[in-house]
Amino acid sequence: MFYSFIRGLVRILILIINGNTHYENKEALPDGPYVLVGPHRTWLDPVFFGLAASPRQFAVMGKDELFENPVLGWFLRHMHAFGVNRANPGPSAIKTPVRLLKQGQLSVMLFPSGSRYANDLKGGAVLIAKLAKVPIVPAVYQGPIKFSHVLLRKRITVRFGEPIEVPAGRVTDEMTAQMGLKMQQAFDAIDKEIDPNFKYVPDQKKYLAEKEEGKVK
Repeated sequence: MFYSFIRGLVRILILIINGNTHYENKEALPDGPYVLVGPHRTWLDPVFFGLAASPRQFAVMGKDELFENPVLGWFLRHMHAFGVNRANPGPSAIKTPVRLLKQGQLSVMLFPSGSRYANDLKGGAVLIAKLAKVPIVPAVYQGPIKFSHVLLRKRITVRFGEPIEVPAGRVTDEMTAQMGLKMQQAFDAIDKEIDPNFKYVPDQKKYLAEKEEGKVK
């Protein structure tokens, strides 16, 4: 109930301040739970993915530090977010989303590049989808990187790709690499479907900060 209320409120606010949102290929979304993956380009990604995939609700990973604040922690938990220690993720980083997917009420939203600017895909999305027996759905956000540009009514597009099934068998390094390549190819194809001339330009200040922290190569 809380999730639906907040999403409805955000939808109205975006309509008022932007009014130029486009959600494409929603017919590709499965009826049941799935793992939604996308390149992490801005903090706006999960907001617009959640709006675009409505009425499906999502659980999202967040770093443990966000839950230390009592008010923010309460809000995040009611928005189905769960904490993960990024330095030492532990089994819960896999077990929690798998459990939520198996319950059937929520899908899980992941950004398998791990960083807003990293290109290498991680195997977490593959393992979670495999254990929960659900497909992986690629999605791409094209639009403002900064909230101030949302206010300028710049076009915002979220487009979904066709579901990717995890093959049978053990999740090996080879399978993970193959699935990572499939996800990246899906992101590239979706980008071109939205805009053949699209080129992602990251926020340079944040890119340099993350590079110093070792989050990007």
